[in-house]
Amino acid sequence: MAGLEPLYALARAAISRPQDALICGVHWELVRHGYRCLGAGDQPGPDERKSELLPNGWEANKEVYTLRYKSTDDARELLLKAIMVEDSMILNVMDRSSQKVADVTLAVADYINPEHLDDFHKVYKNTEELRTRIASGIIAPLSGPAEKAKKEPEAEKDDDLPQDYDPLRVPPRQPPGARAPSWPSPLSPFAVGGEDLDPLGGRSGGMIMDPLRSSFPRPGIDPSSGIPGRLPPGAVPPGARFDPFGPLGAGRSGPDPDHLPPPGYDDMFM
Repeated sequence: MAGLEPLYALARAAISRPQDALICGVHWELVRHGYRCLGAGDQPGPDERKSELLPNGWEANKEVYTLRYKSTDDARELLLKAIMVEDSMILNVMDRSSQKVADVTLAVADYINPEHLDDFHKVYKNTEELRTRIASGIIAPLSGPAEKAKKEPEAEKDDDLPQDYDPLRVPPRQPPGARAPSWPSPLSPFAVGGEDLDPLGGRSGGMIMDPLRSSFPRPGIDPSSGIPGRLPPGAVPPGARFDPFGPLGAGRSGPDPDHLPPPGYDDMFM
């Protein structure tokens, strides 16, 4: 534990109990992980500055040690309370900025030789275990999660985009360069609905009845050429859907039901 020896030498006059030596070791581990001590007690004092040394009066209360720390980058401030419970020390540390709390319980006899408080080289034992307990129980829980490196997406090259590319435009259903699908012929028996699109075209398979056909086919009529007495030529655009209206043609067989009065139309009691 390099660096702890000069610290222990400076604090030796205040070390009178095994827990004092343990606090000295815990303090140095916090320093090793980038923290500096601000002072003792819960509240800040005048003219405080970050230091690697223990502050004056740090050992005044042998039952509850209270120390405050701040990271070297000023990102975190810790409040350390070490509470003695019989032969164990409970370390309770709170990050004041995030309100995160971590705690570790240490058996003093596992890390301190009480009969060698005057000899630094003999006072500490199981130092590697102590360092691991501090790092895993206090440093790791209070440290912010490592920021994952955010890789900026590479800008798309202009050469890979078409000249008329527009990110706000809805992409076409068919990829560029793909062959158009081969639609079945309108005259195919599978061209369902062709009669609905062109009821006068002489096709089959629709649900709209051709008024010119009554149980036998007739030549198709092109509405764009006009209907004598009904529509002038050009009234219906070529290829447009046209639903006929009214009786077409003069050669219609039989009387027109629209020209006959309904039965009993002159009966006032009907």
